[in-house]
Amino acid sequence: MSTSERNFARRIDLTSLQLFVAVCELGSIGRAAEREFIAASAISKRLSDLEATLGTTLLYRHARGVDLTPAGESLLHHARSVLYSLEKMQGELSEYADGVRGHVRVHANISAIVQFLPEDLGVFTRAHEAIKIDLEEHLSSEVIRAVQEGAADLGVCHVAGGAGELQSLSYRHDRLALIVPTGHALASHGAVDFIDSLDFDHVGLHTNSSIYVAMHEAALGAGRSVKLRIHVTGLDAMCRMIENGLGIGVMPQRAFELMQNGIGRGLVSVTLNDAWAAREIRLVARDFSTLPVAARTLVNHLHAAADSADATEQLAARAA
Repeated sequence: MSTSERNFARRIDLTSLQLFVAVCELGSIGRAAEREFIAASAISKRLSDLEATLGTTLLYRHARGVDLTPAGESLLHHARSVLYSLEKMQGELSEYADGVRGHVRVHANISAIVQFLPEDLGVFTRAHEAIKIDLEEHLSSEVIRAVQEGAADLGVCHVAGGAGELQSLSYRHDRLALIVPTGHALASHGAVDFIDSLDFDHVGLHTNSSIYVAMHEAALGAGRSVKLRIHVTGLDAMCRMIENGLGIGVMPQRAFELMQNGIGRGLVSVTLNDAWAAREIRLVARDFSTLPVAARTLVNHLHAAADSADATEQLAARAA
């Protein structure tokens, strides 16, 4: 490395690079300040110093936020590469620590949180008390974006639309069912096609949820539409609405079974014949091999839990 290259490296501040990437990802100095827990004025000063060091403008600032200049786009590419290498270094060096400790940021969709993660994470935390898990619930599309942008180390969600450049591993399988009141016209059917439900009002999740998107596409394929009467944000709220005669709904079968003890006692589930009703929940990360050791330990645990669950289901199927 030449003298000029060494001097340049010394003038670049890693914290400023991290804040620059945060501003680029969020499109706003204010939002970056909130996420990084630092004053907006401090970020603005660091960015100005960074521009002075590099001798070029990196951002176009306007009332709605910021946009990248051509030089800013180039720096963003290199900054991400530098920070990614630092993450890799951290992950490798953490192998030498005494014991496994740290914290893992996990974003997961509602299906994974209701059906599988409570048991799996409970076992994990009892075995690894020094590892803290920060778990947040988001839509699958938001989970994928959070992992891409570095807001989460690990995602647990459906990736039917693809995960882009992210890596993914199989976690669990679930199946959607139609939930109806016990006295409903479809309650006595052992199984139905989803289009059979389109004559009735529906209680649905957020329009960007993977379940609603699948329902909408199925109805569109049949030249129909979903008569969505009510939007809810949770599966328990969906059950309560259905139980009180406000429509029927689609949710994971196992989630419904888990909730029947507390709510939904006046409801029954009807199997959906549609191929899209069988789904896979996957673990997603930017690169599993470069995750910090605490995160890799969690991934290994969840993947092993999935293998164990699959083996149990296969034995049960053979016994039946």
